[in-house]
Parts: sequence; C-alpha cells; structure tokens
Amino acid sequence: MLDTTSPPRAAAVPAGLEHHVFRSRRTGVPRLRTYLPELWQRREFVYELARCTLRGQNYTNVFGQLWLVLNPLLMGLVYYVLADILSNGKHAANYFSMLLAGLFLYTFFSSILSQSAGSIIGSSRLILNSRLPRMVLPVTQMVIAFMRFLPCLVVFLVVHELQHLQWGLAALYAIPAFLEVAVFGAGLGLVCATLQVYFRDFSNFLPYLTRIWMFMSPVLWELQTQLSKPGLKADVIAINPLAPMIGSWGDALVYNVSPRPAWMLEGAAWAVAAIVIGTLVFIRREREFSVRL
Repeated sequence: MLDTTSPPRAAAVPAGLEHHVFRSRRTGVPRLRTYLPELWQRREFVYELARCTLRGQNYTNVFGQLWLVLNPLLMGLVYYVLADILSNGKHAANYFSMLLAGLFLYTFFSSILSQSAGSIIGSSRLILNSRLPRMVLPVTQMVIAFMRFLPCLVVFLVVHELQHLQWGLAALYAIPAFLEVAVFGAGLGLVCATLQVYFRDFSNFLPYLTRIWMFMSPVLWELQTQLSKPGLKADVIAINPLAPMIGSWGDALVYNVSPRPAWMLEGAAWAVAAIVIGTLVFIRREREFSVRL
C-alpha cells in the first residue's frame, strides 16, 4: 500500500540544466560595531585601488600625471575668462585667487558625488565575486577625488604667492571648512551610489544638478556680497548647505580673516546630518545590490 502522506521525491535535474536562484537578503542595518571595523581593515586595499586607478587614467597621455596640475589650472582660466566677460572686468585684484579657491573645493565636492554614483554599478563583478563591505567602493572614489584635489591645492598656493596675498593664523580655519565639505560630500556620495543602483538614469541628471548647484554657491562671487542684497537669490543662497562651507574656506585662505562662527556651525550641522543619513541609507540597502546589478 502506498504512503500518500510523504512528500514526493524531487526529480533529478539533467546535467547542464542546473539553475541558481539569487534572493535578496532581508533589508536592515547591520551591526556597526562589526561593519565599521571590517571596513577599516580594508584601508590598504582602498588606498592601493585608488592609487592604481588614478595612475591608469592618465597612463597613455603624453603629459601623464602632469594633467593633474594642468586640468585645474586650465579650468580656472576658463572660468576666469567667463567671469571677466560677465563683469566687464570689474572685480577685485585678488579675484583670481578667490575663484580658484572656491572652484577647486567645489570640484572636489562634485567629483565625490559623480564618482561615487557610479562606484557600485562600475564594480559589479567585484561585488558578485567577493565578500567585502560595499562601502569600500564609494570610499575608494572619495579617496581618488581627494588625490585629484591635492594638485589643485598646489596650483592655488602658487597663485596665492604670485598675487602676494597675506598668510596668518586665520588661514587655519580652512581645515575645518574643508573637512565639512568632505564629510558633507561623503554623505551625499553614499546616497548617490545607492540611487544609481535603483535608478540608472540618475547619473545622466547628476551633472546638471551639480552645475546648477555651483552657480548658486560662492564660487564665482563672494558670499557676504550676495547675502547683503535682498531678494530671492539671497534667500536661496542662505539655505544652500555649501554656502557657509565654501564661504568660510574663501575667507580663511584668500582674505586671511576668521569666518563667522555661525557659518562654521551651520556647515558642521549639515555635514554631520549628511554623513549619518548617507551611511544609514547605504548600509541598509547594500544587501540588495547583488541582485539588482
């Protein structure tokens, strides 16, 4: 008599017809006390990957790594000519230094966003074939953006000396201003990396967003001058998170004056909020990346 209560035996799968089903693990925030140390253990991998990537980008060019200096200098000259035409040559004597200071810092910020956005999609094979914290990939792109920023800083220092601008202790305020921009950009970069996985067209819109954001930031103009003018533009600038950060950076490096404490505190608040939100968004969704690539 047959036992009808027992489950049927699985039929043998013919050779060559095997298939695998990948299911997303449940979403949620992993334990940070284990996730962050695991991320820190891969710091040498992050540095070597960033260094090799940066070297390979200009390896076949005639000028090689010299482009790391030529690019920011030529970019500064282009925007200087543009600003000179728009203002009919009516600007301060140290305007070129002010322009370079804001332009280089904003380029560093926008590079973090653009490179982080494609970090997960561009490393799909690495994600599918290795076990590592996914945050390693956008962090690597942030390190590359910082390496590109260092030659820009050298160019600015040379121009600063050629224009005979003064140095003083107030210039040290540029350090916390830079850290605010870096942390703020890192938080938004993690959000951009996550969005790019779910919305593949996001990278097409990002350059337009960053370009508009640049014109609303104190790069081509001084922050205090625009805030003193009543109107909608001044109101928009006042709520721009980058405005107090770049404004403090320019005051410290170009004018050798201490930035307003309110600007420093506002920039720090935006930076902390961005890195907390960006980290939580990224690590909460990174478990789904493998099945969405």
